[in-house]
Amino acid sequence: MLENFRFSFPIRVRYSEIDGQKIVFNAHYSTYIDVASTEYFREVIGPNWIELAETNIFDLVVAKMTLEYHQPARLDDVINVYCRIKKLARSSITCAYVITREGTNEILVTAESIQVSYNGETKKSQPVPSDIAKKIKAYEGNNIEAS
Repeated sequence: MLENFRFSFPIRVRYSEIDGQKIVFNAHYSTYIDVASTEYFREVIGPNWIELAETNIFDLVVAKMTLEYHQPARLDDVINVYCRIKKLARSSITCAYVITREGTNEILVTAESIQVSYNGETKKSQPVPSDIAKKIKAYEGNNIEAS
């Protein structure tokens, strides 16, 4: 399952992220995914990714996210959040995620999100810029669906 993922980002589970059952509270997995997505785009697009959002050239908003929980993460676990672009459409991107426990590659969570390219000034969706699409395709290679 992990062979299609080129990118992962490690995160250590902190005390504030666990619940009364001593496992990571489910909502924190969305945060882990958000952190990994940010780092993915920093790597693929480059260090100016924030400027692109601030100037309404390329920014994403989550339209849909699904998560499937397989095993819990616990306090002080180091987890790896794998992230890849699964599908690139005119104005949206479908991302796939797998969260594993470091050292075991035990799958804890699988997830998928659909993110829409958004213009903060017009408050509407906009096409993914062609230069960004090219960078994503170059990074992902044959593992990406186009529509």
